Amino acid sequence: MSTTSTTSAKEPSPSVLRRAIAASAIGNATEWFDYGVYGAATIYITNHITGGSIIVTLLGFAVSFVLRPLGGFIWGPLGDRIGRRAVLSMTIILMSGATFLLAFIPTYATIGVAAPIILVALRVIQGFSTGGEYGGAATFMAEYAPDKKRGFYGSFLEFGTLSGLAGGALLMLLLQVATPDSFMNSWGWRIPFMVAAPLGLVGLYLRTRLEDTPVFRELEEKGEKEEKASAALGEVIRNHWRTILVLMGLVVALNVVNYTLLSYMPTYLQDTIHLSANKALLLPIIGEVVMMIFIPFAGRLSDHIGRKPVWLISMVGLFVLAIPAYMLMGANFGLAILAFVVLGLLYILQLGTISATFPAMFPATVRYAGFAIGYNVSTALFGGTSSLVNEWMIGVTGSNIFPAYYMMGACAIGIIAWFFMKETAGASIRGTKVPEAARTATGKFIRPSAV
Repeated sequence: MSTTSTTSAKEPSPSVLRRAIAASAIGNATEWFDYGVYGAATIYITNHITGGSIIVTLLGFAVSFVLRPLGGFIWGPLGDRIGRRAVLSMTIILMSGATFLLAFIPTYATIGVAAPIILVALRVIQGFSTGGEYGGAATFMAEYAPDKKRGFYGSFLEFGTLSGLAGGALLMLLLQVATPDSFMNSWGWRIPFMVAAPLGLVGLYLRTRLEDTPVFRELEEKGEKEEKASAALGEVIRNHWRTILVLMGLVVALNVVNYTLLSYMPTYLQDTIHLSANKALLLPIIGEVVMMIFIPFAGRLSDHIGRKPVWLISMVGLFVLAIPAYMLMGANFGLAILAFVVLGLLYILQLGTISATFPAMFPATVRYAGFAIGYNVSTALFGGTSSLVNEWMIGVTGSNIFPAYYMMGACAIGIIAWFFMKETAGASIRGTKVPEAARTATGKFIRPSAV
C-alpha cells in the first residue's frame, strides 16, 4: 500500500484549535451577516436608497461580487507571501467597515442618484475585501485542523456562514416585530448594518491573538514559501490552471444554490410568493437553524466516506428535488418550511465540507492564491448574480419556479467538474506537493476511516 506523505509535526493543542476555529468562523459570520442583513433589508433599501427599483437594489448586491476576483488575485498571492493571518486581519476590517457605513447612506429623496452610487461603492469595497477573506479563512481553518478530522473542524467555518445569515435576518425580524412600521421605515432598518463594526473588531482581536497556521510556519522554517506575491500568482496559473477550472465548476453548483436558497429567499418569498415580510424572514431562519444543527455531521461524514461521495449525493439530490421543493413553497407556509429544510440538508453536504475540500486541492505554497482566484472568479460570474438573474428571469418567463431550474443547471455543471476532482480526505496538506488521499497498491482509494 502507498499513501500520501504524512507528518509527525505536533498538532495544535485543543485550546489553540478552538481559538483558530473561532478566529476563522467570526470573519465568515461577519461576511454572511452582511448578506443576511442585505437580503432581509432589500425592500427597505429599495424604498429609501435606490429610488423604488428592486432591480437596482439587487444589482447593488451583485456588484459586490465584481471586485471579488480582483480581491482574490491580490489578497490570495499576498497570503501565500506574508501569511494567512496578516491578510485576514486586513480583510475583516475593510469588510466590516463597508457594511457598517451602509447604515449611514442618505436617502434617495435627500441626495438623489448619489444614494445608489454610494451604495454601489460600499458594496465594491465589501466585495474586494471578501475576495481575500473567504479563501483565507477556509485555508486558515484547514491548515490548523488535524488531517483525519479536517471535515469536522472545517464545518464550523460554515457554521459561521449560517449563523451570520440567520443572525442578520433574525435581527431584522425582531426589529420588525418589536418596533412600529414608522420606526423601521425611518432608521430602524439601518440598525442591523451597524452590528458589523463590533463583529469585525472581535474578529480582528481573535486573529491577532493567534500565530499563523502550522503549515505556513513550516514553509517559512524550510524556506519553501513564495518570496514574491507575483511568483505565487504565476505559479498557480501556470501549473494549477486545471485544478482552478475544476474548483470553479464545483463553485458554480455551490454558490448558485447558496445565493438562490439562502440570500435571495427572503426577496423571493415576499416579492414572488407574496408571503408577509415577517414570514419571509422567519422561514429561512428556521431552515438555517436546522442546517446549523446538522452541518458538523456533514463534515464528519466526509471524514469517514470521503469528500467526493458527499458532494455527489448533494448535487444529485438537489438536481432531483429542486422542482418539487419550489412547487411546495408556493403551496403554504408549512410546506414551504419543509421544502427549504430538505434542500438545506442536501446543500450542507457541500457547504459543510468547503474548508476541507477546496484548500486541499492545492499545495501549501500557492493554496491561498489558488483557492481565492478560482473561488472568487466563479462566484462573481455565477453566485453573486443569482439573485438578479432569478428576479429578472421570473419576470421574463412568468415562472415562479425558475430558481429551481437555475439550481439544476448549476448542479449539472458541478457534477461534470466532480469527475475531475481528486479525493483528498485524510491526506496531509503540508509541503509543496498536491495532496491526495491514500491508495491501495492497485490504485483504489482507501476510505479515510480505514487509514
